[in-house]
Amino acid sequence: MTQGGNHGQKALSTGIQGSAGRAGSILPLKMAVARRRPRNKVTHHSDHGSQYTSDPFREVCEESDVTVSMGSVGDCYDNAMAESFFATLETELIDRQPRGRFASREQARSMIFDYLEGFYNTRRLHSSLGYLSPMEFERRHAEAKVTK
Repeated sequence: MTQGGNHGQKALSTGIQGSAGRAGSILPLKMAVARRRPRNKVTHHSDHGSQYTSDPFREVCEESDVTVSMGSVGDCYDNAMAESFFATLETELIDRQPRGRFASREQARSMIFDYLEGFYNTRRLHSSLGYLSPMEFERRHAEAKVTK
């Protein structure tokens, strides 16, 4: 799960499940909400996959005060930021693995976590953030709010 908009492009959770089904969408949402503890309204934007339209997912969103937003069917631009993130993850990490795959699900969990927490969020520069890392962008954003 990623966060964009006015708060940078930070990857918020790494919930890797055995499948991309309903349970696989709920854990990352819960992890992201627990990690960020949002005080303002949060929007979860996704496609129309059954994992995001399921009652259990919608219930967790409602309990967490998360608004569900879904793109138009067939509109590839609705979720461009998330698509860009996954393209970056694929290029910078997955494609560098032997045969473009991880050896196991555990290796995938570990390597994706290390990539996100040790590089993507902390050191990778983003042109859309003025060539700052997501963590540095958030730090400066928080400082600017305090000084206003």
